[in-house]
Amino acid sequence: MRKVLFILIILLTTLVAGAQPGGAGIKFNETKHDFGRFMEEAGPQTFKFEFENTGTSDLLINRVTASCGCTSPEWTRHPLKPGEKGYVAVTYDPRNRPNKFKKTVAVYTNTQPAVHVLIIEGDVIPRKLTLEEIYRFDAGGVRFKSNHLAFTNVVQGKKKIKIMEIINTLDKPVNIGFDRVPGHVTLKTKPATLGPGDKGVIEGMYDASNLNDWGYVNHLIRVTHNGEMINNSWFVVSANIIEDFSSWTKNELENAPVFDLENTRFNFGEIKQREKADVEFKFKNSGKSDLIIRKVRSTCGCTTVTPANTTIKPGESSIIKAVFDAGIRKGKQHKVITVITNDPNKSQVSLVISGIVLEND
Repeated sequence: MRKVLFILIILLTTLVAGAQPGGAGIKFNETKHDFGRFMEEAGPQTFKFEFENTGTSDLLINRVTASCGCTSPEWTRHPLKPGEKGYVAVTYDPRNRPNKFKKTVAVYTNTQPAVHVLIIEGDVIPRKLTLEEIYRFDAGGVRFKSNHLAFTNVVQGKKKIKIMEIINTLDKPVNIGFDRVPGHVTLKTKPATLGPGDKGVIEGMYDASNLNDWGYVNHLIRVTHNGEMINNSWFVVSANIIEDFSSWTKNELENAPVFDLENTRFNFGEIKQREKADVEFKFKNSGKSDLIIRKVRSTCGCTTVTPANTTIKPGESSIIKAVFDAGIRKGKQHKVITVITNDPNKSQVSLVISGIVLEND
């Protein structure tokens, strides 16, 4: 009973907010608006929330903030005397935002309480996408769904197939081909020749058994028409080569290597431009079998990484050395080193190097 009374008091306080003697008050005709269902092509939708100063002194809206960039408010900016009316107009832009939405707008005033929340909602019916929006990558008139064929995770030693849709927007048939394709990747178009307006697919196969690598790998491949190169038509093929530990037995897991790092972050403090910072990440193999450092990769050429050993016996310790070259960089720096190992629980670990590069005088 006490809890119910408390809630009623709060509600009554909100309803008569600002109507206290000697203060400004604000009362909205409504605080929630539903635009209903409307087409995305209809463009921005606006609703005007009207209010009245129910207090005894001037009312001023200090600011109005929206919960996202898709919503923009406008409001009465001059002080309102007791009894005068004003508005807060809220506009929602549905472009590229199909389906249901619910957004809030906070109105900051000189009343008590000072913050008042308005709500808009609705349901945007998606517009019909243009051909260019569906097939975003233009390779000389033959358009692809994307310029990136991402195989995501591929288990080392296994194969994976990926499909992407394409369409020929030219007025002539085209035989699509690919140049500079690595040996572990196969790309073919089905059908091999696309007539004017025809749709097809690119079927890609990534053969990780034919690749001695680990982690994220990508390749730039050029698109050809009827055997001829197409300018600026580079197609990206990528994969993250991983090890499959799911079939390991309980005994194998218990006897696995353990990549035991002392720390995964190193702050080199402050250095000047063109100076270098030496970094060391110490670790130990706390497991029962050999720890193998399969690959070490940094996010930029400014950081060179060298593991002291790539095979660490059980109980042995080692280090991963890195050198950060400031070059002409300046300000805060944040670089990531990815280490890939045969530890089933830490097969891919991120090491972070940070610090500040001071501009030379």
